[in-house]
Amino acid sequence: VQLQASGGGLVQPGGSLRLSCAASGFSLDYQSVAWFRQAPGKEREGVSCASNNGRDEFYADSVRGRLTISRDKAKNTVYLQMNSLRPEDTAVYYCATVQACGYRRGRYYSGGIHYWGQGTQVTVSS
Repeated sequence: VQLQASGGGLVQPGGSLRLSCAASGFSLDYQSVAWFRQAPGKEREGVSCASNNGRDEFYADSVRGRLTISRDKAKNTVYLQMNSLRPEDTAVYYCATVQACGYRRGRYYSGGIHYWGQGTQVTVSS
């Protein structure tokens, strides 16, 4: 059972990246899959989640409108399309299957991590 995040790199401000979260040994179908990030010296932050119903998507305020989460069931992979990147998006990005995610009192949340994947570094710099 493994989750592997990939697709990170160095990009200029305003640029784009697409991160992938590929699962092996189990199916992501009917799993809520969340992306987190952690910048040096900062706490881990949840950024987005694809609900286990296959339809709903949730985003933190800091990324809404710039990041889009999606699934490819055939590839057993969840993607995070990142557009209009900013220097403050610089972090190691991780994916995980979670017990729940959504909005609570208007704020994004995700929690109850089942499987946690290795991260991929995203650096936004000119």
